[in-house]
Amino acid sequence: MKLYSLSVLYKGDPKAVLLKAAYDVSSPDVQEFMTFTSQLIVERSAKGSRASVKEQEYLCHVYVRNDSLAGVVIADSEYPSRVAFSLLEKVLDEFSKQVDRIEWPVGSPASIHYMALDGHLSRYQNPREADPMTKVQAELDETKIILHNTMESLLERGERLDDLVSKSEVLGTQSKAFYKTVSAVIPQALATA
Repeated sequence: MKLYSLSVLYKGDPKAVLLKAAYDVSSPDVQEFMTFTSQLIVERSAKGSRASVKEQEYLCHVYVRNDSLAGVVIADSEYPSRVAFSLLEKVLDEFSKQVDRIEWPVGSPASIHYMALDGHLSRYQNPREADPMTKVQAELDETKIILHNTMESLLERGERLDDLVSKSEVLGTQSKAFYKTVSAVIPQALATA
């Protein structure tokens, strides 16, 4: 699971304006592709909508608020959508509180002073640590596996106990037969001796 970019944009008419972005990619070409894709997805999304769009090997999660503020997370296909949208909602709420609304339509990455994107991108790389719900779900999954293994062990022990009980019953039957045989043979052997 990996996050590649986190962007805040303004959905203008007709173009989307990139306000701030953070990237976890090594190539400037990939960064440029992600910026272009983010702008294109926001331009094609309706206000008040959320969507996930597959682009090549990436999954792009977009949230456009009714006030035209938008966010895009680009991740791999394994990254949980719920966590991505939770991150977008958190970032857009913070951004709208820290950056004056007048700056949104005319802003640029150089002019907007919002520094939390890199921290959020880094923190949300591991959704289990960043999102409490994902952490609880992972712990539940681990507990379920442990319980399943414990149940299998108990069933195997039960089968072994059943085998021991049946073997002890056979042994008991055989010892009774041996006792009867010995009880009958010993008096005859003593009588002939």
